[in-house]
Amino acid sequence: MSATHDDASLALPLPFTGRWRVENSPSRRVPSHGTDLLGLRYAIDFVGVDDRHRTSPVRDWRTLMATEPPERFVAFGRPVLSPVDGVVVATHDGEPDHAARRSQFTLAAYALGQASRLRRGMAAVAGNHVMIRDRATGWIVTLVHLRADSLRVRVGDDVTAGHPVAECGNSGNSTQPHLHLQVTDRADVGSARAVPVRFRDFREWPRRGAGPQERRVGLPGERSVVEPLGS
Repeated sequence: MSATHDDASLALPLPFTGRWRVENSPSRRVPSHGTDLLGLRYAIDFVGVDDRHRTSPVRDWRTLMATEPPERFVAFGRPVLSPVDGVVVATHDGEPDHAARRSQFTLAAYALGQASRLRRGMAAVAGNHVMIRDRATGWIVTLVHLRADSLRVRVGDDVTAGHPVAECGNSGNSTQPHLHLQVTDRADVGSARAVPVRFRDFREWPRRGAGPQERRVGLPGERSVVEPLGS
């Protein structure tokens, strides 16, 4: 089995290789993204980092005052893998990878458009995405903010855990390239119930700690760095 059904939660392998920083972890708060809308209650974000745990090796005047091209960021273009054995039930592609924002000036301007993006619906918020129905539980794993034109699967495709489905991008409601993952009891996020998620077989560098810890199953902490064991 690629996933376990235990106390109404889903334990998954991490859907990537390499190191990623955890953002908006349900270990910090629930709802993790500040809302229960769109199945977001237990969603989690991963931002790709390098061996020095940087999201980008480049910092210049644009970092402080302007937007930046997504290609500057470690996560952009990294493979995204299916975390379950299952079938693809929905995909969306064609949303652009927009400029990234790290400066407070550009982040504030971007925040003003949040309500407008919510009104425009799933595509504007999620950007390019893939939904996979887990064969073991029937629950839906959704992978969000994928790179434009990088999807490798179509509706109806059977996938196994570790199968490449797309690349990490900066589409939808995203301020820098990252991967958003959530699990729900159905594909219609307007009526879906969010399902708690845990991860298995990963190494974690806590935000504050002496060094990496190997974890067989658990929920990584906010702003910790994780990688799959064997990565």
